[in-house]
Amino acid sequence: MPCYRCGARQTDPVRGVSPWRRGVRRETQVLVCPDCQRSHDLDLDTCAGCGSAALICRLGEVECRSCGAVRVARTTRPVDSGALLASGSPPGLSAEVEAALDRVLGRT
Repeated sequence: MPCYRCGARQTDPVRGVSPWRRGVRRETQVLVCPDCQRSHDLDLDTCAGCGSAALICRLGEVECRSCGAVRVARTTRPVDSGALLASGSPPGLSAEVEAALDRVLGRT
């Protein structure tokens, strides 16, 4: 799953805690890369109880990792396996592959 803001892909993890951060945006689980975490305008959903952005979304529920509050997700539509980019549209696999080939082959 790429970073929802910049589209960067997570690389093979090294031992230890991952520098990538999970969050929820528009009722969808997203990942945030270390570079985008430096931005203070992540636009992530927050807990209605404690205001924390440490949320996880699973099986139609959103849970706050800070206070433990659980609520039903407002939408039950299936989510594409790719994260939403900042533009709000999910990246297509074919577009990602084409962009990767362009980078590797030096095409513009």
